[in-house]
Amino acid sequence: MIKKISSFAILLATLCSLSAQTPKDVKYKFTEATQLTMIGRLFDNNPTPYHRVDTVKYKGFTTKENLQVRESSGIACLFKTNSTTISVKTVYGQTEFPTNSNGHSARGYDLYIKKDGKWLFAASGVNGDRYLDRNYVIISNMDRSEKECLIYFPLYSEVRSVKIGVEEGATLSPIPSPFRHRVAIFGSSYTHGSSTSRPGMTYPAQFTRNTGIQLLSLGCSGNCKLQSYFCDVLCDVDAEAFIFDSFSNPPAPMIKERLFPFIEKLQKAHPGKPLIFQQTIRRESRNFSLSNEKYEQEKMDMAEKLMNEAVKKYKDVYFIHPNATSPTHEASVDGVHPDNYGYSLWEKSIEKPILKILKKYGIK
Repeated sequence: MIKKISSFAILLATLCSLSAQTPKDVKYKFTEATQLTMIGRLFDNNPTPYHRVDTVKYKGFTTKENLQVRESSGIACLFKTNSTTISVKTVYGQTEFPTNSNGHSARGYDLYIKKDGKWLFAASGVNGDRYLDRNYVIISNMDRSEKECLIYFPLYSEVRSVKIGVEEGATLSPIPSPFRHRVAIFGSSYTHGSSTSRPGMTYPAQFTRNTGIQLLSLGCSGNCKLQSYFCDVLCDVDAEAFIFDSFSNPPAPMIKERLFPFIEKLQKAHPGKPLIFQQTIRRESRNFSLSNEKYEQEKMDMAEKLMNEAVKKYKDVYFIHPNATSPTHEASVDGVHPDNYGYSLWEKSIEKPILKILKKYGIK
């Protein structure tokens, strides 16, 4: 009797599994991502919805910066579906091919699905570079239960259209965002997501998933230098707090020249809102290079000196110290940027200090 029941259970499980198989010649129906729930955007009314900044309205950017603020790093969409397969069809603008970030991260997508109340990695990927405009099946052969999904967009690409595909006959609809508040974060390649293996592993994305507090990312690789024209953008952002990774790119003299005017300009636009500055992380490239050691230490010393003054001089200004260094010093991709593990260390190191500060302002 036990053997018969066991055989029947195996047969039933096999039949259920087969019934969930995505058809070989599946037909997709597509929905523009803007018709779903968008998160991570600094501005919800940009003429081009996948650009982080409207470069027609805001001026002063270099050619490189102009591209970076049009890239979709930090933007994602939320939806629910009972489809056994999910695909993405993209119209790309300009794309980048960074040497220290793979195609999944720079030009691809990262899918999370909620399981037992938590966001769990499901799949990531991108078409080959010659076929970027084709429909990319990010996952298939799932069961037919309704799932809550979160898809992160490419970090180093401008996208003009993102369509989410599900099989014909399946449901697809937006869900209310589970992420609270609007907290802007301006930073360097670290914040942009350089050297992550996929878009959902940036430390702002990890922070948002882990805490439920939405970070709006303006990471610009190599170009977060306390520029006045970037401050113009942040002055217009509807945010309850601001976080900065602003000491990683500028040399010490530039930090000295620009920091206080930057703070004063932003505080005038956002009085009473917390401004949380992060010290730059320690780069592994300084382990043996004397010139790198000197340059990096000068930056850190200048930031430390000025921020110790700033927290006394200005109300609502804070200074915290992230850590992305593993005990073995093996969490770096290129001596400058952390790998996924390093970014996870970074996120964990700032989680409690930031939450403690935000709580003072009713942001929890």
